Amino acid sequence: MRSNYSDLSREDLAVLVPELLLMGQMIDRSGMAWCIAEFGRDEMLQIAIEEWAAASPIYTRRMQHALGYAPAVAGQGDVVTIFKGLQLDIGAPPQFMDFRYTVHDPQHGEFQLDHCGALMDVEPMGSDYVKGMCHDIEDPTFDATAIASNPRAQVRPIHRPPRVPADRSPHCAWTVIIDDSYPEAQGIPALAVNERSRAATLDLDPIDPTDDGAADYTGPLVSDLDFAAFSHSALVRIADEVCLQMHLLDRAFRLALETRCASEEQLLRIRRQQLTGVAGVGAMRIARALGISRDEDGARRLLALHPLLNPAAYVGPGHAREDGAWITLVDAEWTDALSAIVQALDPHLDVEIADGDARTAVVVRRAAPAPELKEVAVTRFSTGTDFAFETRLSLPITPV
Repeated sequence: MRSNYSDLSREDLAVLVPELLLMGQMIDRSGMAWCIAEFGRDEMLQIAIEEWAAASPIYTRRMQHALGYAPAVAGQGDVVTIFKGLQLDIGAPPQFMDFRYTVHDPQHGEFQLDHCGALMDVEPMGSDYVKGMCHDIEDPTFDATAIASNPRAQVRPIHRPPRVPADRSPHCAWTVIIDDSYPEAQGIPALAVNERSRAATLDLDPIDPTDDGAADYTGPLVSDLDFAAFSHSALVRIADEVCLQMHLLDRAFRLALETRCASEEQLLRIRRQQLTGVAGVGAMRIARALGISRDEDGARRLLALHPLLNPAAYVGPGHAREDGAWITLVDAEWTDALSAIVQALDPHLDVEIADGDARTAVVVRRAAPAPELKEVAVTRFSTGTDFAFETRLSLPITPV
């Protein structure tokens, strides 16, 4: 099925892709707030660990194969393979999570975060929340991410928050070492469940190698990915893959919730709260980045580009429904997520579902403006809401 992103220009796609990566990071800004309210901080931390550990190895491998930098032998990737994966991961959106990389040799490297947007969001909440994110969550999830490249890779801190002194920079620093003597990192049980999903196994159109621009990421690791250097075909594939990353993360979120929720009603409520918050804030950023008009035509365009309804090859044929993905949360009685998207343009806009099918949503204009949905307000606290990307040079990183 043709991608919804195919009609965008190469220039617009280069703007959109980092926005999608940042939106993926915002999923937890929305979802974890409601997990704290329902289960408390300690259970929220465990949900976050299970969520990322059951999703990131899958989508990391998908991106490796899409852009041609998968290791020749599965599980035998090097430090560069790991770092390239981080640059295309919703867990590490460019600049917002400002990774700076050093490669010593194929088995040894380091990275530091000159800016960590996640830390900026959590630091005002106190040191317990900082430790929860930077220690309790990061330790197992960094190793889980390494499974996709080399299960004998270990990511270990040089220093990390809570920051001492309070303005310490870089925010954190880590070593990455691959050693055959290290025990192999093991996936959690939910990873195997997620690997059987439609999102994990979906075939997307291959990148056209004859298209103008880079068709892969087989060259050297660069300091900052220049998305404008990729071809139109490559950017379409990357955008679709990033949307799949979000769906895989949400599916892992659901798997973690299912073992904790006392009822289907509780599970549905939390999932809808998560979706509404990230849908609204993501729509704000996409609309602003692409200059989408604040009228009914703009609303229809924004809906067509939103990850809730993408990739088309996942949502259109019904694969997303088989997975119980975001689209299954929307029905004629509950359209808050769709409303949050169009109201990012104009609070007078709204969405109605025709024939009970979310794929036949109709944009309407109300006489009175709608108040901001509380789920969107909760997610807007993140510094990611107003974060601004800057133009940077893309320089090759060579071993030192």
